[in-house]
Amino acid sequence: MRFLSFREGGAVRSGVLSEDAVTVRPFAGAVSLQRVIESVEHGNATLATDSPIPLSQVELLAPLPRPSRNVFCVGLNYRSHAAELAARGFNGAKRAEDLIPPAPVVFSKVPESVIGPTAVIEIPAASSAIDYEAELAIVIGKGGRNIAAAQAMDHVFGYTIVNDVTARDLQKRHQQWLLGKSCDTFCPMGPWIVTRDAMNGNAARVRLWVNEELRQDGNTSDLVFGIEAIIESISAALTLQPGDVIATGTPAGVGMATTPPRWLKRGDVVKVQIDGIGVLENRVV
Repeated sequence: MRFLSFREGGAVRSGVLSEDAVTVRPFAGAVSLQRVIESVEHGNATLATDSPIPLSQVELLAPLPRPSRNVFCVGLNYRSHAAELAARGFNGAKRAEDLIPPAPVVFSKVPESVIGPTAVIEIPAASSAIDYEAELAIVIGKGGRNIAAAQAMDHVFGYTIVNDVTARDLQKRHQQWLLGKSCDTFCPMGPWIVTRDAMNGNAARVRLWVNEELRQDGNTSDLVFGIEAIIESISAALTLQPGDVIATGTPAGVGMATTPPRWLKRGDVVKVQIDGIGVLENRVV
């Protein structure tokens, strides 16, 4: 199943996308997708819906337009990404193995950075080095703490796409990643959430284009820490909650890894596609 949030006639609603992706069946009333996730995980599988409406008549929003807390992110989590950074001597590395961390590198993006699958990415006045990062994101269904890897998939509601847009100069200047990762509009998300039974999150092709030029082409099978290990690691420190979003990292091909770096600029169109989910496409202004 594919769950989505959208705006129709000024009202924000959530619903289920049809198999042919032509119509959406809205949940009755102003039920947020956050509430839907909580209801499903509490065993309520009979949420009332209204008559279907054409998808073309609604404005798609991020599936969780304003997450209840920060989006969790995992850095340096693709072997291919570690290899491309090592080739440039990032942090003095000579080999990819020099950059592969012993445990997941976890940081976050503030909820206010989230935008929808067709909204614009805004270049802030404080930065001139804007990068892109195509990522598979996990959406937590059943919360919990100290979740063992063997049970981790039971806590996954589904998957969506995140573009972890980053101001590399702010990231370097402040010696900590929150500001460089959390500028307004720096977390495009969508177009919907695909339930965990509909795809294999540990074997999904991840691609990104800038102005129709393919820049990233990876597969989550290249993750250093897979979905189960990520959930186990984060939940060992804090309680995961329904609706939490975890971006799993980005493959090779980021702008900072080229010589010279290829930063996003005004007018660029960035498209991310993950097989089994769909397409996230945002213009830069």
